[in-house]
This record gives sequence, C-alpha cells and structure tokens, in this order.
Amino acid sequence: MSTKPTTTDLEWTALDQRAVDTARVLAADAVQKVGNGHPGTAMSLAPAAYTLFQKVMRHDPADPDWAGRDRFVLSAGHSSLTLYTQLYLAGFGLELDDLKAFRTWGSKTPGHPEYGHTKGVETTTGPLGQGVANAVGMAMAARYERGLFDPEAAPGTSPFDHFVYVIAGDGCLQEGIAAEASSMAGHQRLGNLIMLWDDNHISIEGDTETAVSEDTLKRYEAYGWHVQRVEQQENGDLDPAALYAAIQAAKAETGRPSFIAMRSIIAWPAPNAQNTEASHGSALGDEEVAATKRVLGFDPEKTFEVSDEVIAHTRKALDRGREARAAWEKDLDAWRAANPERAAEFDRISAGELPKGWEEKLPVFEAGKGVATRAASGKVLQALGAVIPELWGGSADLAGSNNTTIDKTSSFLPEGNPLPEADPYGRTIHFGIREHAMAAEMNGIALHGNTRIFGGTFLVFSDYMRNAVRLSALMHLPVTYVWTHDSIGLGEDGPTHQPVEHLASLRAIPGLNVVRPADANETAIAWREILRRWTKEFGKGAPHGLALTRQGVPTYEWNEGAAKGGYVLLDAEGGEPQAVLIATGSEVHLAVEAREQLQAAGVPTRVVSMPCVEWFEEQEQGYRDSVLPPSVKARVAVEAGIGLTWHRYVGDAGRIVSLEHFGASADGKLLFREYGFTPEAIAAAARESIAAATR
Repeated sequence: MSTKPTTTDLEWTALDQRAVDTARVLAADAVQKVGNGHPGTAMSLAPAAYTLFQKVMRHDPADPDWAGRDRFVLSAGHSSLTLYTQLYLAGFGLELDDLKAFRTWGSKTPGHPEYGHTKGVETTTGPLGQGVANAVGMAMAARYERGLFDPEAAPGTSPFDHFVYVIAGDGCLQEGIAAEASSMAGHQRLGNLIMLWDDNHISIEGDTETAVSEDTLKRYEAYGWHVQRVEQQENGDLDPAALYAAIQAAKAETGRPSFIAMRSIIAWPAPNAQNTEASHGSALGDEEVAATKRVLGFDPEKTFEVSDEVIAHTRKALDRGREARAAWEKDLDAWRAANPERAAEFDRISAGELPKGWEEKLPVFEAGKGVATRAASGKVLQALGAVIPELWGGSADLAGSNNTTIDKTSSFLPEGNPLPEADPYGRTIHFGIREHAMAAEMNGIALHGNTRIFGGTFLVFSDYMRNAVRLSALMHLPVTYVWTHDSIGLGEDGPTHQPVEHLASLRAIPGLNVVRPADANETAIAWREILRRWTKEFGKGAPHGLALTRQGVPTYEWNEGAAKGGYVLLDAEGGEPQAVLIATGSEVHLAVEAREQLQAAGVPTRVVSMPCVEWFEEQEQGYRDSVLPPSVKARVAVEAGIGLTWHRYVGDAGRIVSLEHFGASADGKLLFREYGFTPEAIAAAARESIAAATR
C-alpha cells in the first residue's frame, strides 16, 4: 500500500483554490437557503471533486452523453452539492439560480442526484452503496464494450478505453452492497475503476467509531484492489496535489481497481461546525455560514457569491472538453476506417436498434409438450445470443438453475483467471452469490450504454435485490431480471425458498414490468417483447422481471396476444362467457382444466392468460374490455401467491384462488393440491362467483 504519492504535474493556481472555496460557500448557502440538506461533506470534498472535474476527467460539458467520456458516480448521493457545484462551474447546464433552487419543487437540483433529470448526472444515487455497485457495473460494461468493438487494441490506445471514478463515503462502505460489489471488482481486476473514499469519520450518529473498527484499506487490499492513502494538508484540508498524484498512479495501475483513501474533516473550514455530525445533515446556521465565509475570504453579507474571474476560469472546461472530444472523434474515425464491420455494429447499437432478422431466431415450441419456462428462457437466450452480440449476462451463482448461460464457452473473467473458458470480453457473467450488487451492477451496465444486460437468481431472492430493482424502475433502465423457481412449485426446498408475496410486492414498484409467462411460447414472446422495448422507438426504457417455473408446464400454441400482457387463451363455447378465469404462469393450465369441467357442466367459460399486468394496462380500454368484458361479473383470478394484484380485476362478485400463507417442504404437485390449486377448486370458485354475480 502506498501512503504518500510524491510526484505530480498538477497546475494549481490561486484561482483554482478560489474556485474550490467558491464551491464550499455555494454548498453552505444552498442548504442554508432551503433550510435542509447536507452541507458538510460537499464543503470538505470540494477539492477532490474540483480536481476530478477540472484536472483529471475526460468529458465535454457541452455533450454530457459523449460515448468516449469518463464516468463519474457520486455514491455518497446525500452530498449532491458536491456534484451540482462542479456541474455549475464546468458548464454542464446548471446555473446559479439552479443552486438557489436546491431541493425545491421543479428544480434541476433535487435532494439526491437523479439520472435523466440533471445533465451530467450519470446515475441516481441516495441509498448508500448503490453508486459503488453502479460504478463497478459501468467498469464491467466498458470492458465488454471494448471487446465488442476493439478487442485487439493495446491497453490505453482504444477509443473505447476510459475510466470510471466514484466518490464513496463511510456510509457507502458500511453497506453490504459495497462489499459485494468491491469483491466483484477486485476479482474482475477492473483497472478502469478508481474509487475515492471520503474518510471523514463522521456519520449521523457521530464518530464512526460507534459502528466501525476494521482497517478499511486492508479490506480493500484483500479484495485485490490497488490501495493508496492521501494525507491531509497541515491545515486539515484535502491536498489536491497529493490527490492528483494518487489518481495518476491509479490510472497507471491497469490490472487492479484502485482505492484512494482521503482523510477529510467534514464541513472544513467552518470554525465550529467542522468535524461534527450536525454538519452532515443540517444547515450550518447563518452565523456559522458567515464565519466560514470570513475564514475563506468571502463577504459574509453576500450569498451565492461567484466572481467573474472564477466562472470564466472554470468554464474553460468547455474548451478542454471540445478539444478532447475532437481528438477522440479523430481516433474513432481512424478506428472506423480500419474496422468497417465493427463500425456498422457500433452505429446500430448506439442507435438503439436490433439486428435485422433477429426475431426469426426465436424458437417456437411444440404445443402439448411439457416444458419449464426457465428452460424455455434458456433456449431463447442461447438462440438470440448468436445474433445479438450486445446481449450478455449471467446469474448469482445459479446459472444451472436459472438457465442464464448464454455461452458456455465464454465467461467474462479477467486475464490470468485459471478457468479454460475465461475471456476478458466473455458473454457469461458469474456474479457470484451477490444478488444485491448484481442488480446494482446491472443498473451500471445499462447506464454505461451500448450493451444489454440480464441477470438471474431465484424469485425469492429478489428481496435481496429490491432497492436496486426499485432504482432500475426509477431510472427507466432496460435491464432484465430472470427470476426462476417462482412459486411453491419448486417443492422440497421449502418455505424459505418458496416465493409467496413476491409477485404482488414487485408489481407494486412503479415502472417495473413483471412478466410471468404461462408456457414456453409465452416465454419466447415475452423475451421478444422485452428486447423490442429496449429499442429507442419505445422512448423511455423500463426494467423487466421474468418470473419462471422450475417445473414443467404444458405448452400451448403460439399466441401474439401474450405481447399485450393479457389475452383470451381459450374462449367460451356454447354462448357468451358466464365466467372468466384469469391466471398467470403455472396456474394457467389449471384454469384451462377448470374450464373443461365448467364447459362440460354447461357453463360457458373463458380463460385469460395474463403474463404481464403492466403491459395489459398499457392497452387501450377497448382491448382490455374485449378480454375482460365488463358485463361478465363472475371472475376468478388464480395465482400461487398472495392475491393483492387481483382484487381490481375480479370485482365484488369475483373470487381469488391464492396463497395467503407460507409454503412447506414437500413435492410441488402435492403442495398445489393441498393448498387448493386444483381444477376442481378453481371450478368451485367460479360457481361461487356466478352465484354472487346473479344475486
């Protein structure tokens, strides 16, 4: 471990220092004006953020989405002003009025950074540790992207080479997700990832000694990271020259991710608030803000003071960005000339288009044959993998169960890994038993752009992933979660592994589409629809969760209605339907068998398969009414989970065949029978509903 980087070619003038101090007083003023927020960290981190944005990173403030840019992630999202002040100073589009509107309705400066809301914000952060995992995903995606387009280039010479920088705080590193992601980064030897740790010893409850005592640097050494510590200046402030030298050393370390510990004093140089927990999440107070301004040589009577000299100096980032982008585009043109086929692929993928004829590769499954939907999903992935090179993914150590191995001969693993299938640019990711980090890494991969990601585990373990899944939806990210073993049908593993509340709980996340196909052909159609929704013609993206069976289920004829989320699988015979049976997944075939019993008894019955409630709700009212006629009040919904989803569909006269308790360790077929998931029980529920509807 290096503790004192000694060489630097950093140019640091009095104007640079004044810009750093300007960022500090802007942070204090913004929080003071709105009356709430997190000023202390933004004040102490100003030298680090300024060094990154003005002295280190390759970016163009006029084109924040430039593909060749370095990425920056503020994992410590509560300190959003750390980022906002630099976006303002560098010219990303924020202006002084935006800082004055901090944390207020309609502003570009919400309490935590939000992707898609503010230019220059690469990811939505707030829940601590998420940004660390996002950054790991971005670094993984950068390597895979390089493999798609320029795998033979020498290190550091490709237009697809860039760095991912992340600032993390004590809270980020205490969260388990950061440990999962950091372990993954070390294992993958992500030399393009550089993390700056704000080691300020303060959390909301006071000194971090209340909760943490491990040697964090040794922990990161054990993960396989390149570790450095940057000492403070004598006055307690961060040392930009030492930090710059450490970053240059980190960039030179191409075989490991880099961890730079920065000992800082929160709220420096506020005379009374520095090094206090109060400065973490509260306004400093008018007197303390004024005192801080005096220390820094600002007029205590002025607010949001920015000199013309400072803003003219920092906005030179626009000129540097334009020059950097022009140089990159020149390199890209040379690459294009040497790689015309790859260039065409790059253009297609960048445009958000899928290859011509890709849908023809979708497998069509023979009707009548029993196939587990997890197995069908695996066949779809292997078929599409051959024609959609940007599609990649894996599993949280459950690939054999999730059927998520897109290519058995190609594993995304770094050079030096002993496995014969190891390939730095491999298709199949081994996320390890790290579900939470997997989901957040998938978010980072999607945010990075130019690849399409999926990841699998058991549905019950979506609980481990939930916070990251929620952020997928919040950011409208086109990631796909493959959740298998979707009910008590998984059998003897018992209630710890049998999802009960999960489908309804996941459907409660706004913007997440939960797809539970009834059979192999619905699974293929579901994948097709998910991939189509990845294209730019659909506008904002959305995450999807596929809920798939362990057990085999009957296969029905291909029906395009599945792409609409709900459709008439089998209509009533002998007249208008007297009852409608609505089912998902493995329960659809039970509804079909119940229909046979009802039809035989002279009760015309319709079966509706509804693989995706969210897709169904997107359809026009006329279509929805054609599937679920308002005139038919007798309805039964069938799903092997809690029934929260279905009350709005069955109405007052309806019945729900659901599971309102945990399962048990026994054969799946026995559990279905014991818990009332039988054609007989469904038919009986239909008769009850008919009786209730005719009262």
